[in-house]
Amino acid sequence: MLESSVGTLPISLLAVDIDGTLLNSQFQISPADLAALRHAHAVGVEIILVTGRRHSFALPIAQQLGFDFWVISSNGAVTRSLAGETFHRDLLPAATCRQLCQAMREFRDNMVLTFDTDSKGAIVVEHLRELNGSIQRWLEKNLQYIDFVIPIEDSVTSDPVQAMFCGPIGRMHQALEKMDGLEFRNDFTVLRTEYIVRDLSIVDILNRGCSKGHALERWAKHRGIAREEVMAIGDNYNDVEMLVFAGRPFIMGNATEELRRHGWAVTLSNDQCGVAAAIEQVLGPAGLGIRKPQVPPVRAF
Repeated sequence: MLESSVGTLPISLLAVDIDGTLLNSQFQISPADLAALRHAHAVGVEIILVTGRRHSFALPIAQQLGFDFWVISSNGAVTRSLAGETFHRDLLPAATCRQLCQAMREFRDNMVLTFDTDSKGAIVVEHLRELNGSIQRWLEKNLQYIDFVIPIEDSVTSDPVQAMFCGPIGRMHQALEKMDGLEFRNDFTVLRTEYIVRDLSIVDILNRGCSKGHALERWAKHRGIAREEVMAIGDNYNDVEMLVFAGRPFIMGNATEELRRHGWAVTLSNDQCGVAAAIEQVLGPAGLGIRKPQVPPVRAF
């Protein structure tokens, strides 16, 4: 396990979201962002990726950084090292999941269950009729893990990591409204991610109290790091709790309008090396090897 950093650095822990933050619109890490993260690690800042992706789906991205660190995946449900060591799991109770499957029957076409395994059945759906139109790229990359079960609740023989609903934003707002009216609504957490340009919304259902923010707070406490020493960078609704916890929150230039209303510092977009710009703002330009014209200073919102 990496040791906590000490000294006069302004931050000790840097939490970075993946999609819409670390990855650009081509789903790649820019050389500038990669160099900035490697520099932060080299000077003693602990890096942790915090993502809505499943751990195994986040690994190919995480491994590009080239050093060992931990990943908070599935929006806070699992904290695991690149080597596979598990620190914490916060699973959705099977009984709650089955109850949700029954209550949300009209949204079955948009429903996905995920389980903490690296084999077929890690992802369960009834069919792909609606999902293919919304998350086709994700389905193609995860095809080997998908199992088809009708009715979907028959797959819930153990606690899943989460349930999720994926589809057009309007349709998912209907699902959110339906969930808000459920009598057992307080038994689970709802986190959403929206991509307006793609007309895509992902609604994640997790165990009660589970979020990126809670998982990051748990990790920081374990590492003996005060929240004032934590920096976080995100772009979407599911990053809010993480940004609220961090002493130094940054949102991307491509962040949703609702996040901008919090008054957090705004860095550049994910297509303009916004992660590198935020790191440079906190750690300074020395040693980053990034020219100012390539990564302009972070602007305040």
